[in-house]
Amino acid sequence: MSYKKKTWKEKLESNKDFPKILKLEENFPCWKALKKVGAKAGDSVVLAPGQEIYDLIKKVPRGKLQTLNILCEKLASNHGVDYCCTLTTGIYVNIAANASEEMEDNMPYWRTIKNDGSLNPKYPGGMEKQKYKLQEEGFILIEKGRKNIRYVVKDYEKYLIHRK
Repeated sequence: MSYKKKTWKEKLESNKDFPKILKLEENFPCWKALKKVGAKAGDSVVLAPGQEIYDLIKKVPRGKLQTLNILCEKLASNHGVDYCCTLTTGIYVNIAANASEEMEDNMPYWRTIKNDGSLNPKYPGGMEKQKYKLQEEGFILIEKGRKNIRYVVKDYEKYLIHRK
């Protein structure tokens, strides 16, 4: 029996019974990340479906940016919980970006940056494509590092969309 690899669109649409609302436990994969932002064991956490993440990314207007934390805050608010699993959300952000490229729908995934303002090397075309798309929209990027080059959007905080 041969296995047919799923397309990015199929991965995006496979919901795995999401959304799931869980009580945070110390053995969760996103425990350390959520603990850094103040989460405690027993807080409510949402594992959001890929399509919802895709739809939120699609709404980021030209000239604005969002971080993974902002996206997670919106998801948590939408589901009436304390937090959102950053690990699951990050995976679905990558799947949404690749699905957008696959479907050629021009969903502006490049406007979702890392929490420190840096670019995402896992996006289709890597940091170079994201850098090009952001520069095309007028953002200025700063190169950082010597060996492991990364790019950061200059003054990215000024361009962040409103939280929640």
